[in-house]
Amino acid sequence: MTLHFSRSELTTLGAAAAATGVAAAMTHAHVGEVWAFVAAAAALSLLAATVGTATEQLGHRLGAGATGMLQAAFGNLPELLICLFSLRAGLVDVVRAALVGAVLANALLVLGLAIIVGGLRHGTQRFPSEAPRMVATLMALAVAALAVPTLAHVLHTPAQAHESTLSAACAIVLLVVFLASIPFSLGAKPAVVTAPPVDETERAHAWPVAQSLVVLGVAGVAAALASEWFVDALLPATKSMGLSPGFTGLVIVAIAGNAVENVVGIKLAAQNKPDYAMSVILNSALQVALALTPVLVLASFFIAPTPLTLVLPPLLVAALALTTLVAAMIVYDGESIWLEGVALVGLYVMIAAAFFWG
Repeated sequence: MTLHFSRSELTTLGAAAAATGVAAAMTHAHVGEVWAFVAAAAALSLLAATVGTATEQLGHRLGAGATGMLQAAFGNLPELLICLFSLRAGLVDVVRAALVGAVLANALLVLGLAIIVGGLRHGTQRFPSEAPRMVATLMALAVAALAVPTLAHVLHTPAQAHESTLSAACAIVLLVVFLASIPFSLGAKPAVVTAPPVDETERAHAWPVAQSLVVLGVAGVAAALASEWFVDALLPATKSMGLSPGFTGLVIVAIAGNAVENVVGIKLAAQNKPDYAMSVILNSALQVALALTPVLVLASFFIAPTPLTLVLPPLLVAALALTTLVAAMIVYDGESIWLEGVALVGLYVMIAAAFFWG
């Protein structure tokens, strides 16, 4: 098999390999939890970029809808691995906060930064509003699935004694909705799916399928190792830095899991492609809510000492509801200005600050 890599791709692959090696050395040499934690986080970010590149190259051989589904499947791989190892370690509260944090980071922080960058460079940006409105509707359903078990607990209803079963039922409903959306995504118009258009030049220089699969497999295995190192150093490192488990999950883990992937959305907005930027960012948040969260809830019954339930602190549910409402208001009219982005980032900072102490 002849390998085809550009200089920038070789740089990314080399950086990911080097960061993984450094993280492995620091973890096994016990140089300190904070340094091991930082090294593992850096390795995860670069491996996430590698997974994204391999997925994109594989998607060049497929249609736009299939490419979007590939990105849906592999885009959140690092975060999935982090949460699985955290569940196995019994860090249920961290996982719960990380899942909510991933939605907040995408729908507020990343979307806000994309709107700011795009607005400052190109003025008012316009995009088809049908797809973002659909995503906002599905996000409202996801928030409801999180609110129902929480309300049952807070209001002391008879369902409070069956929180695990109720959470599993809500998770199954979310998975059914996600599976029902797959045919739509596969046959959707380009602006609805998460993949920007591919011109014939890019398609002609795409990696061979075998090369894409090999890189994807190696990066996936390395991401699994880095995720385990990240989780092992998580609590000691954050404790020494004075960070609470709630803030760690909501901000640190959520951003580390998919930070590099979300740079794509900001880059698309800077290129004056707001329709694809909205699609990438909002669909990433939706995938966490409709697919990643229910999968982890069901998996926790088999791998975690304590099942992961959807009973959240009321403030987290309120934060999700506010996020869905504000994001829907901004995308509903099909246009955005940079000041709206500032408002989104400001809301994210206020929510994160509210959980800084726990």
